Amino acid sequence: MKTKFFYSLMLVAAFAFAGSAFNTVYCQIPQTTDTKPKTVKYTCPMHPEVVANKPGKCPKCGMALVEKKEVKKDTTKKEKEMLR
Repeated sequence: MKTKFFYSLMLVAAFAFAGSAFNTVYCQIPQTTDTKPKTVKYTCPMHPEVVANKPGKCPKCGMALVEKKEVKKDTTKKEKEMLR
C-alpha cells in the first residue's frame, strides 16, 4: 500500500515538474530588444523635401506639416517578373 502511494506521488511530482518545465521553455513571451525610440518626422504635403522633427508650418507655402509615413516597398507580381 505504501509503495503504491509512493509511486503515485512520484508520478504526480514528475508530471508537475514536466508541465512547469514545458511552460518555461516553450511558452515564453519574446523580449523585445528595441531600445531606440521611434523618431517622428513631419513633412509638407506640397513640398516633400521639407522635413522637420516637430509639427509646424511649411516655410515655403505655410501649410501644416503632417507626419511622414514610413513607406514599405512591396514588390508586386509585375516587378517580380521584371526582376527575373
